[in-house]
Amino acid sequence: MAGMKNIWVFADKKDAILELCAGGRTLGDKVTALVIAPRTDAEQVIAGGADQVYWLGDKQDGKLIEDYFAAIFDLIQTQKPDVVLLGTTKRCKLMAGRLAARLGTSALMDVMEFSATDNGLQAKRMVYGGAAVRTESSAADLTIATVGPGVFEKLPEDSGRQGTIEDVAAAAGSAITCVEKRPKVGESVNLAAAKRVVAVGRGIANKEDLKMIEELAGLLGAEIGCSRPLAEGVDWLPRERYIGVSGVMFKPDLYIGIGISGQIQHMVGCNQAKTIVAINKDKAAPIFQQADYGIVGDLYKAIPALIEVLKK
Repeated sequence: MAGMKNIWVFADKKDAILELCAGGRTLGDKVTALVIAPRTDAEQVIAGGADQVYWLGDKQDGKLIEDYFAAIFDLIQTQKPDVVLLGTTKRCKLMAGRLAARLGTSALMDVMEFSATDNGLQAKRMVYGGAAVRTESSAADLTIATVGPGVFEKLPEDSGRQGTIEDVAAAAGSAITCVEKRPKVGESVNLAAAKRVVAVGRGIANKEDLKMIEELAGLLGAEIGCSRPLAEGVDWLPRERYIGVSGVMFKPDLYIGIGISGQIQHMVGCNQAKTIVAINKDKAAPIFQQADYGIVGDLYKAIPALIEVLKK
């Protein structure tokens, strides 16, 4: 695409920066990363696909990501990248909005797919709570967008890859000081990195029945995911395992949806899986329209049968 030369990426988590670097390589000629982390992370970002890193130093105790806004704004204003991709954490979205406002452009939020056209960068994102997909084109010289985990896949680390790291003096400072951090109570799970996922929905009748889902996932070496009602309705599984438009979006090799109807709000999180398997007693369930393989039947018969076969 004409004019799309320099893609910048920024996130407050290393894995997110690496995914954005991989995505940047598909959109432009050069990838530049903004890193606020130990210098070893900057070196890993080069190995993960960046051509250049502006290293703003390790994050200082008590400081917030938004404290580095002025330094990032100055770099963008002077170096004039074509595209800035940011992660989707609250702090990255705040950064995207502030940058867009100061630079006189708009921010595309929660982009799920990019395509480079002769007329500019085109982005798709969910609207109306996931009921529809809207395609938008940026008409500005600078495109700012936030991109969630799993939209792009990290490149294999190449320790021999060459790039430049430039130190940037960032005078972090704001009216807000972080005085305390406490670990969030919940599970530590990275669904976006899972190659196999067994997802369960409201078709399961009792919380105790999740044991057979856990057994199946264990035999397959898979992570467990769920639809929204199980995470934010009956609270049988933590929100970290919720797949969908406001949950995790990923591209696993294998996704097995069990007792999940397949509403678009859920499927947008997993429809990029290489293989989709659906198990549902309702043959008219929407999930079968996107499944590569389907079992129309009672999950309480299908799952024990699969477990028995896998144990052999």
